[in-house]
Amino acid sequence: MTTPDIRARRVLGACAALMVGSLTLTACGGSANADNKSAKDSKDSKTSAATIAISAKDGATDASINATGVKVSGGKLTEVKMTVSGTSAVVPGEISADGTSWKPKEQLERGTKYAISATAKDANNRVAAANSIFTTVSSANSFIGTYTPDNGTTVGVGMPVSFTFNKAITDKKAVQSHITVSSSSGQQVVGHWFGTQRLDFRPEEYWKAGSKVTMKIDLDGVEGAHGTYGVQKKTVTFTIGRSQVATVDARTQTMTVVRDGQTVKTVPVSTGSPQHTTYNGQMVISEKFTQTRMNSQTVGLGGEYDIPDVPHAMRLTTSGTFIHGNYWYSKGNPPFGREGTSHGCVGLADVQGAQGSTSAKWFYDNSLIGDVVIVKNSPDTTVAPDNGLNGWNMPWSAWTAGSAV
Repeated sequence: MTTPDIRARRVLGACAALMVGSLTLTACGGSANADNKSAKDSKDSKTSAATIAISAKDGATDASINATGVKVSGGKLTEVKMTVSGTSAVVPGEISADGTSWKPKEQLERGTKYAISATAKDANNRVAAANSIFTTVSSANSFIGTYTPDNGTTVGVGMPVSFTFNKAITDKKAVQSHITVSSSSGQQVVGHWFGTQRLDFRPEEYWKAGSKVTMKIDLDGVEGAHGTYGVQKKTVTFTIGRSQVATVDARTQTMTVVRDGQTVKTVPVSTGSPQHTTYNGQMVISEKFTQTRMNSQTVGLGGEYDIPDVPHAMRLTTSGTFIHGNYWYSKGNPPFGREGTSHGCVGLADVQGAQGSTSAKWFYDNSLIGDVVIVKNSPDTTVAPDNGLNGWNMPWSAWTAGSAV
């Protein structure tokens, strides 16, 4: 039989045991916290503060051919290697002077698989690494725009900026808003769409002579149509030369050349015959050839002519209108200044071989791509604005109405 005193002692003993257990648990808990802190410090001492970001995500199939590169924060890059995946071909690149970025030296190829491996160190020389294997956007899922004029050229006052896209553009606003054209003259420049694949830019009046025009193309990654993205990113600048406008009067068969407001030469010409009249309107010289072949079959006129060496030829329309030299005319009855005898072109007296001092050679030598040739008083219609670089034949209100922005 247990007495009350014995029970009391047993209870006290149990409490003492519990207290000891409690102290033991407390002591163990303190030891665990200390170990966790030590482990965290150990982990932090091994983890680099440098964070590497490769713009093309691992596994991506639509990476940019322009903007793909590597950046680091909290450290500096020590090595970046880029290769064509599956081969040993190395893509040359360069780490920036401050060590925070790397980019390829040249534009990447479309639809190509690449691999990037990068390492960096933080201020404590702790190393970080990152890798990515990706594929650039394919030709099937991208579009490009060929454009004129070229960077660094000097052109005439009538030269528009003209883009021709290799695929139909359905989101015209997105594409046009990522191309900006500005002039040092301060002239307002507006874009106009001809269909779904051509976009031209021009001011209301001809460019101011001597002005500098800057075109910024920022189409990289822009969705121009469903699932189709731009890949171009560059800045193009060109200069407007002196002002020269040549006016051809089909009634008098003469051409008057005005440069910077002054008449510098009057030249006898021969425009289109009554059967093959010359377009009226403002036409811009888009190409120049010292000599070129002209075959009537290419313009739907059957086998009427095939001249392998037409001298001093300058294109005015896509459909085949040129202003060019003519050496095959009847020397006993020259048509220049008297009558129109051509198949729609504007002819000037010349010699075979494009040599000698002729009016055709003078005009060729004194003309720039982008100079304006105006034809008036012809029985034909006015040239279509999209037949060549001839948007000047469209009223400004109609031009601006064709802008998507």
